[in-house]
Amino acid sequence: MEQGTIRIGGQEYGFYSLQTIVVGSGAAGLNAAVSLYKEGQRDIGILTEGRLMGTSRNTGSDKQTYYKLTTCGSEPDSVRKMAQTLFEGQAMDGDLALAEAALSVRGFYHLVDIGVPFPCNGSGEYVGYKTDHDPNQRGTSAGPLTSKFMTEALWREADRYQIPVFEGYQVIEILTKDEEESKTKPERRACGVLALNGREIQAQSQYTIFSAENVVYAVGGEAGMYDTSVYPVSQTGGMGAAFRAGARGKNLTESQYGMASIKFRWNLSGTYQQVIPRYVSTAPDGSDEKEFLDEYFKDTESMLTAIFLKGYQWPFDPRKTMNYGSSLIDILVYQECVIKGRRVFLDYTKNPKKAEKNGLFASELLNQEAYAYLKNSDGLWNTPIERLEHMNPAAIQLYRSHNIDLYSELLEIAVCAQHNNGGLAGNCWWESNLRHLFPVGEVNGSHGVYRPGGSALNSGQAGSLRAAQFIAHKYTGPAMDQEGILRYCGAQIEEAIGFGMEAFNRHGEEIDLQAERKELGVRMSEKGANIRSLEGVTEALVKNRIQQKRAETARISKPADLKRLYRLRDLLVSQQVYLEAIGDYIRRGGASRGSYLIYDPKGAKPLSCLPEQFTFSLEDNGMSEQIQEVEYRPDGCRCFLRPVRPIPEEDSWFEKVWRDWRENAYYQ
Repeated sequence: MEQGTIRIGGQEYGFYSLQTIVVGSGAAGLNAAVSLYKEGQRDIGILTEGRLMGTSRNTGSDKQTYYKLTTCGSEPDSVRKMAQTLFEGQAMDGDLALAEAALSVRGFYHLVDIGVPFPCNGSGEYVGYKTDHDPNQRGTSAGPLTSKFMTEALWREADRYQIPVFEGYQVIEILTKDEEESKTKPERRACGVLALNGREIQAQSQYTIFSAENVVYAVGGEAGMYDTSVYPVSQTGGMGAAFRAGARGKNLTESQYGMASIKFRWNLSGTYQQVIPRYVSTAPDGSDEKEFLDEYFKDTESMLTAIFLKGYQWPFDPRKTMNYGSSLIDILVYQECVIKGRRVFLDYTKNPKKAEKNGLFASELLNQEAYAYLKNSDGLWNTPIERLEHMNPAAIQLYRSHNIDLYSELLEIAVCAQHNNGGLAGNCWWESNLRHLFPVGEVNGSHGVYRPGGSALNSGQAGSLRAAQFIAHKYTGPAMDQEGILRYCGAQIEEAIGFGMEAFNRHGEEIDLQAERKELGVRMSEKGANIRSLEGVTEALVKNRIQQKRAETARISKPADLKRLYRLRDLLVSQQVYLEAIGDYIRRGGASRGSYLIYDPKGAKPLSCLPEQFTFSLEDNGMSEQIQEVEYRPDGCRCFLRPVRPIPEEDSWFEKVWRDWRENAYYQ
């Protein structure tokens, strides 16, 4: 690593030169850095806003799942079988499915070896269970904090290898140039990043330039776009900078939504639902409390069954809204919160009113599946909190550790954005169309429409390893020196810095950055989340463009606002790209699928008494066999469809594979 200063536009800025910079310090980014080191790379560094920030470190569920090839029991499984499961999730590329399946065991046992406490039986088999969209027992868990344990273990590895860490930095620009060696149409490539150092007090001195031959981009999902979100507050994303640099988006229509607590952001899946809490709504001031689910279900058994099933059918799914399915609850919660403007809570201190007889829990009202599960789990106690205490006491302690006592208070909830199944496009080595940029983890759009629960953690480990392998075997050249950065990126850096510095010199009223973020988030949660319509998306895009113009001419006065202004700009760009992708999908005839419902006047409603906006049809016109990619353009994005890449038919003849492996043929 080289360190110094560089003069651009008459101002000195900090300058670093590294062979590979890893942006982000979640489980995927850390594994990329550790894997690069193990592959023999030493000139690497981790750039992060904070070691303890981000989704991996700060999220979980009642039993956070890691998805991998089956490693116990007699049930047959194989790499190809797992790849087929991933591929059948629709709109997923087969080469990515095969790589994720093939590397799932290697990634998993690496985590075991570095201290993640996954459970095994007395013979050493790492046991599993079925998760959603999973035909085998491939799920495993280290408890509610699986991904936190992963980041802690990977940080220990990174520190042991003494990998340099640049903490407190926010990327605001991906530096690019044309590939000089391209013999046809010039291809753009990444060659570093421009970042703000939040630890600097003066605005001008916050800018730092990192020249890098490779940029591993592990910034997570674009969480900052949403108002109702289960992402941790510290997670905002970084896709706007990638879109502006020329990286394509992929499957941006596909995100996952579900019910979560909002005071402390946490998924309410598993036992949080299986103990059958009471759902209540109130006026904004907390008055007018009422149970609202029983107004819509045909009988008590169907209501209790839907609540119970919400435990392992947690993501909103339009297919599960009809016939009193579990996702009808999400629609009813959305209606209370968004349409009626009320607040919704889970109450663990009392049973649903209609689930009691003579003041006791009437377990005979449960269907056979729910009754058997609770009985086998020692869960047939009188109140939800007693059932939760006996089935999963850690779930209660988790909230207690965040000053929420489920024994005495209601838990406020909403239907929240939870995971981005789409993201930035990448090839089978997780390299973007913007060469030398490797999006790994949630920011990579490797998932299809219906991903098995826990597959995101596996994908992050597999993809980051693939990126590290390719870099170590193919992209080993040095980063550009100061002269090269000035020549190829000087104008880009000046323009990016100018955006921030000009905001200090304008006259007029200061922009209210907190209010702007709130407006952006509410727009996405209402128009671009689990309930969608072409009219709503079109309206949201108009307002997005108005807000973008406001941000471009904003005035600020505090150096601390510099990071927030750049963040607002990039989130607005991301929101534009996402909304245009959704609008393009609907105009092409795309219908409801995955974790969202699209209004279709020719469809049907889950219940006749619901508002017209919940009328929908399921997608069945072949779009799930295609992938949508998007290129950002300020005046309107370019969206196009391509067929999914099939699962490769690899040659498995040992001698041939051994020869190709020795000759590094797979990296060509």
